Amino acid sequence: MAVIRDEAPADAGAREALLDRAFGPARFAKTCERLREGRLPAQGLALTAVDADGRMVGTLRFWHVALGDGRGALMLGPLAVEA
Repeated sequence: MAVIRDEAPADAGAREALLDRAFGPARFAKTCERLREGRLPAQGLALTAVDADGRMVGTLRFWHVALGDGRGALMLGPLAVEA
């Protein structure tokens, strides 16, 4: 059984490793990566799922972005789970 909790700064290494496994090295070439560069995820909307052993098995983040007409929106991603 997994528990979903707020992401903590100490989760960064496990999160990046999970994203590497899920998306491969080309994940940094995606357009959405450019939109996230230099930003922090939306407060309270960066979550992790950990199993009974405390191992990260999922990650989900939302980001504030601006639409072309100046309105704000939330962008989902990346979202990844262990195989």
